[in-house]
Amino acid sequence: CVFPPGTPPGAGAPAASTGSPPKSVGPPPLGPVNPALRTGSVRPNAEEPPEDCRVPADAVLIPLHKALDACRPTVQKQVCEDIGRRLTVLGDMWAQGKLSAPVRKRMNLLVQELQQCSWDTADEIHRSLMVDHVNEVSQWLVGVKRLIAEMRNLPTGELTEPQDDKPEMAPHQEV
Repeated sequence: CVFPPGTPPGAGAPAASTGSPPKSVGPPPLGPVNPALRTGSVRPNAEEPPEDCRVPADAVLIPLHKALDACRPTVQKQVCEDIGRRLTVLGDMWAQGKLSAPVRKRMNLLVQELQQCSWDTADEIHRSLMVDHVNEVSQWLVGVKRLIAEMRNLPTGELTEPQDDKPEMAPHQEV
């Protein structure tokens, strides 16, 4: 499975301490931003939020529901129903505009990682959502976490090949 571009290994790791703390800490230095720190875009920040807001609900909800459907044969009915209820809450909050742009964007990234079978990265995104936006996500994110856990246990073929394709392949192989 592939990690998202621009994510270096060990990103987010704290810097090593060099001993005693500095004697005085002032405001950050003023001046031009180091070009190496730029993301490659020279657009002003005012243009970036609309991209975050344009994540369609279906881009997140449809793959999550498909993942739940893939889990149904191997997961207890009650667990699937709970996950389904929580996904409904997610969809309702999304439709009512109750989810912030950062939450929608991270959920889109989480779904992309699930589709690539990047379970650990999906878990990291889940944790960051829970830490940074607990009041916004607490009603439904538990269901997403359980779905991630159940998807880990599925055979990889169930995630990549629809069930309907298997019967069609057999007759072609006999010819």
